[in-house]
Amino acid sequence: MIARAILIGGALSAIAASPAIAQDAAPVPTETESAQDAAPVSADTDTLQDATVPEGSPSSVGTGADEGSDIVVTARRRSETAQDVPIAISVVGGEHIDNTGSFNVGRLQQLTPTLQFYSSNPRNTAVNIRGIGVPFGLTNDGIEQGVGIYVDDVYYSRVASATFDFLDVAQIEVLRGPQGTLYGKNTTAGAINITTRQPTFDFEARGEVSFGNLGFRQVKGAVSGPLSSNVAARVAFSGTNRRGTIYNVTTDKWINAQDNIGVRGQLLWEPSSVIDVSLAADFSRQNPECCGTVFVRTGLTQRSLARQYDALAEAQNYQVVSTDPFDRKTDIDASLNAGNELGGLALRANWDVGPGKLTSVTAWRYWDWKPENDRDFTGLPITTKSMNPSQHEQWTQEFRFSGDSGRLDYVVGLFGFHQKVRTQGVQEQGPAASRWLLSGDLANDPSVLNGLTAENDIRLDNTSAALFGQLSFRVTDAFTIQPGVRINYDQKDGSYDSVVTNGDGQLVTFGSTDPRIVAQRGVLAPQQFQVDYSDWNVSYDLTASYRFAPTLLAYATYAKSFKSGGVNLNGVPADSTGNPILAAATVKPEAVNHYEAGLKSEFFGRRAIANLAFFRTDIRDYQALVTNGQLGVLRGYLANAEKVRTQGVEIDFSIRPTERFNAYVNGAYTDAKYVRFVDAPCPPELSGGTTAAPGQAPSPPGTPGGISAANCDISGQRLPGVSKWASSFGAEANLPATLLGRAGQVYFGYDGSLRSNFSSNPTPSDYTWVDGYSLHHFRAGFRADRAFNVFAWVRNAFGKDYFEQLQVPSGNTGLIVGNPGDPRTYGATVQVEF
Repeated sequence: MIARAILIGGALSAIAASPAIAQDAAPVPTETESAQDAAPVSADTDTLQDATVPEGSPSSVGTGADEGSDIVVTARRRSETAQDVPIAISVVGGEHIDNTGSFNVGRLQQLTPTLQFYSSNPRNTAVNIRGIGVPFGLTNDGIEQGVGIYVDDVYYSRVASATFDFLDVAQIEVLRGPQGTLYGKNTTAGAINITTRQPTFDFEARGEVSFGNLGFRQVKGAVSGPLSSNVAARVAFSGTNRRGTIYNVTTDKWINAQDNIGVRGQLLWEPSSVIDVSLAADFSRQNPECCGTVFVRTGLTQRSLARQYDALAEAQNYQVVSTDPFDRKTDIDASLNAGNELGGLALRANWDVGPGKLTSVTAWRYWDWKPENDRDFTGLPITTKSMNPSQHEQWTQEFRFSGDSGRLDYVVGLFGFHQKVRTQGVQEQGPAASRWLLSGDLANDPSVLNGLTAENDIRLDNTSAALFGQLSFRVTDAFTIQPGVRINYDQKDGSYDSVVTNGDGQLVTFGSTDPRIVAQRGVLAPQQFQVDYSDWNVSYDLTASYRFAPTLLAYATYAKSFKSGGVNLNGVPADSTGNPILAAATVKPEAVNHYEAGLKSEFFGRRAIANLAFFRTDIRDYQALVTNGQLGVLRGYLANAEKVRTQGVEIDFSIRPTERFNAYVNGAYTDAKYVRFVDAPCPPELSGGTTAAPGQAPSPPGTPGGISAANCDISGQRLPGVSKWASSFGAEANLPATLLGRAGQVYFGYDGSLRSNFSSNPTPSDYTWVDGYSLHHFRAGFRADRAFNVFAWVRNAFGKDYFEQLQVPSGNTGLIVGNPGDPRTYGATVQVEF
């Protein structure tokens, strides 16, 4: 009720304020429109934005083609050039997104080296910056994400939104490091700030059609213009289809396809020169047959040899369809679906009240997830059904006041958030499950596990509120200090209820001593508990910057931040009688200490930009998957690792010596590791055997029938998903030309990326290191001003075989499966604008 009252109050205040100003006053651009008009290019990635840069610039910090081509950003909730912002920030413009095929966050990571994106399906998606953000390898609704995703000032609490196509995007800012004193929801790792194109009072229309191999088809369009002298509207549409990249011999279908549609409508009302109100509605849907994996390899675990993958497969006369993962063949036999739908409404009002600007952002969003998965990753009927459909709603209200007074700039905000999540999970075992999951005589009886079913009811209510602000005080013309503070309250109430029945319709309970029931609950255990969490947190930061010259800015930042605590909603360990150990049901907040120093410079007549950032982030009580032997159980669950550290250096360089050529190089070295983590889950090569008794030494890795530790000390090892070295680079050249009597430019563009190896398991394993790889993309075409652009493109031009992610199926059989990256794709695009 409180959240709804805040929401309604914000909407009414935004509307009520509007009529106070004469309606015939001349309209002025909104803050977002001003940024679009002035900000043609990217900040640290040399990326074309929508305005004054000559056609064809693919990127970067202001490109420097002329003196007026600064990149304007709103990272600090006010319009300013990217080179004036004492924050490590990468900016990618809408035109570069369109021209490079970077139409979602997964592809955006190829342009921004410190952004990491991993997704085995939309729900199991991680977006991290500098190696931190959300736990890798575990989906849990009861925790927060560390990278905030914002679209036109609206916070998207579900990271699944990152899997959708960008829709009518003008500019994307990737802010690295804690941003909690500037943004409504706390963002300990950074923020992705997406700005869409806004309604215009001059008629405009743009359209784009692409087609390529694998049946790729993509259509984008937008129309904008006035409805009256002070009301404008904009409607945009995007649709993407592509055949899958993995062939399933069981169903005779290509899986992991793309099937996305999105529509967005906006109304802008400018009743006077000091106020504007916008109403936006959007809807996006995905409905592909997804998401399957391919066989990659096997490795020895500490299970008995007869219960490892090769022996089990032979005993069931099973042969995988291909042992070469880049044959892109699978034989998984369970139904697949990745139905994903989200949408919402947002009301935003800006009111210039003289000393500053008052902004109200009121929003409601929903997300429906309709999955079907094959969780045994084989063509055998081991797990025949696995799905966790989920319904999510959120309400947000933000009030923000920003302004400047002499040597002071300031932002102060009040943010309210309420989230409701309901999940209904089902897992069912099949006739091959006994052989695969049990030992002894019961393994030879398919009826023991056939039909064993767990039905889960998971609920979360999450409410938070925050008061935040940041002050920028120019001590001298060159020296500025910028303190910020945030006061945050979080409350989470959750429940987990799992009911298990066997194939005979009997309830599986902890009270039974029947050997069959005992074996069944060792596979799917019933559990029921309720949990709540609440806490207050205070965080703050301080940045000092000094401008040594008009084109040279140095800055240093210290931030004391936190990521909210949470609740375990995937089940918790149980004691010997089956009672849930409620001490493991809550997760402590992460405590973050962040240090950063950087330089931002322009030279060569502002035709070149070089930015440098050094950072270190220490996190106590890092939220991670653990196995805590002190509780006397082996079930993995979400808890806290003692300490994690990520540190490194980033460099961003771009140059435009002439309007005919520009280039960029961005690089990052990231050393992200567990400083202390003594009760981590063991990797597969150290798992599956008899649990070591006190004082008993575990067996060497991969010893069949060996002794396994209850947990593993992985202090000093690398965080998952992080490459130590990553870079992106590219260039574009053009020449004057005429096509069909139309004057324009012929151009050739290249964009590449490179990353070193990374661990693809929460605990590093010899079996799950993904080799480093580089990708290379080319495009060539003709454009005439901004009205017409036609080009051919090829992505992954050299056909590099690489993995986006490797996975370890449960059971410790030694099976490793993977998600191969896209093969070579090619096609053509036509863009028109009126």
